[in-house]
Amino acid sequence: MNHTKTAGCHLFNTCILGLILAALSTGLFAGQAGPKPNIIFIMADDLGYGDLSCYGQQKFVTPNIDRLAVEGMKFTQHYAGNTVCAPSRCALMTGFHIGHAQVRGNREVKPEGQAPMKPGTVAIPTLLRQAGYVSGMFGKWGLGAPGSDSDPMIFFDEFYGYNCQREAHTYFPAHLWHNRDKVGLDGKTYAHDLIMKAAKDFIRVHKDTPFFCYMPVTIPHASMHAPKALHDKYRRLFPQFDNVVGKYAGPNVQNPVAAFPAMVEYLDQGVGEVLDLLKELGIDNNTLVIFTSDNGPHSEGGHRPEFWNSNGPLRGQKRDLYEGGIRVPFLTRWPGKIKPHTTSDHISAFWDMLPTFCDMAGVDSPEDIDGISLLPTLLGKPQKPHDYLYWEFTERGGKQAIRRGDMKAVRNNVSANPNAEIELYNLAADLGETTNIAAQHPDVVQQMKRLFTQARIESATFPLYKK
Repeated sequence: MNHTKTAGCHLFNTCILGLILAALSTGLFAGQAGPKPNIIFIMADDLGYGDLSCYGQQKFVTPNIDRLAVEGMKFTQHYAGNTVCAPSRCALMTGFHIGHAQVRGNREVKPEGQAPMKPGTVAIPTLLRQAGYVSGMFGKWGLGAPGSDSDPMIFFDEFYGYNCQREAHTYFPAHLWHNRDKVGLDGKTYAHDLIMKAAKDFIRVHKDTPFFCYMPVTIPHASMHAPKALHDKYRRLFPQFDNVVGKYAGPNVQNPVAAFPAMVEYLDQGVGEVLDLLKELGIDNNTLVIFTSDNGPHSEGGHRPEFWNSNGPLRGQKRDLYEGGIRVPFLTRWPGKIKPHTTSDHISAFWDMLPTFCDMAGVDSPEDIDGISLLPTLLGKPQKPHDYLYWEFTERGGKQAIRRGDMKAVRNNVSANPNAEIELYNLAADLGETTNIAAQHPDVVQQMKRLFTQARIESATFPLYKK
């Protein structure tokens, strides 16, 4: 026997095995063995960090959404793309933070109306299509009106819902959109029901094909419209607000404060129906389900987030760049892949979703994006961290924020003063951002000041600075 040859073969086989194990450990082969995993991304609208019982809500419960935490992984330091809906969705879809994103605010832009993304924009469904995925979107798009350069049908195989945020201000609209067709409604139909049905139908139809089901539902945004039976239930529990009338879009609401938990309970029921459907169809173990929110809680239409402690321990709300405006619940469940009942304090953001889903599908992400795949964290592997996270909000005087490690820098009113004072907080010691420690750390303030310039490119459509 040629022992040299045998030993060489053994060494070769050992090296190959080592390479395979290394690839598996880094997630390079994730989703490649067997069917590619399905992805369901459920995003509430204006749901605060403290609005789920698994994140500390005490006045009502969310048992079905909590199942994602029990059966999967709860993130404690995950961030939305921005503090309002349109730019947050842009960061999610494209993998760019707001210093590089095309859409950086909600305001309408003439002559297009709602600001669209540019022709040729690469988004999550664009890339997943390369791996054989069918993509459907059900809910509020917010990134370009019908016929614009970023009409949702440019990206998705099916779309059902609201095309822009202004249309989504009422739950009893005169119409919704199915693909590029306007679907007339009677103004009395609860739109959320139609959106959830369309999403579940999509899952049923494509159960044998890898799919991406994006569900940016509108609960609990803006008008406090809730199904009557649930609303009545909470009006009995919280009658002290029966003299309050909620006014926004669509019909006025008596006791809008009680409507809020009714809406969240209804959303929770819908999440339970989706989870049950996955089991019924036999695709539960091959489906990643994510639940999150697009930004912090609002105070519109009579909603009182302070009564519900919607921010939990955080400062601020929607339209702020303090933690309450951008830190959001983020729950992930993937049976057999994500270890049940685990918690991650990894610092992550919406722009990580595109590379994560590409990693799962086995396709390359664009090289110039800001996101980093979360797949290692989901699989319990070592995770590459961000150097920093960056946000800007071009409205209400202009705002910027950076998180680098435990340090968080915020500055307000920068549109008129690009050198506005920088506030500095140590989130590890001061999660509520109550104590500005900038004076004690001038070196860190200078680092953050440089990053506020380096992290961004000025947008002609959404300029941060006044000329």
